[in-house]
Amino acid sequence: MQLLLFFILQLPIGTPNPDDNEALDFSDPFDVIVFIILPIVLVGLYMLWRKRKHQDK
Repeated sequence: MQLLLFFILQLPIGTPNPDDNEALDFSDPFDVIVFIILPIVLVGLYMLWRKRKHQDK
């Protein structure tokens, strides 16, 4: 318990911490692109790259 208290006391006032996070707002186009579309595109490109790499052997 004392170790946990020690780490809590180390957090300076005014710095961001995990408790300050807000939920994603999917009405914002930036959030939709970054958190939904971009990961899907990257996974698709990775799978395409792996398939072509496997065919070249």
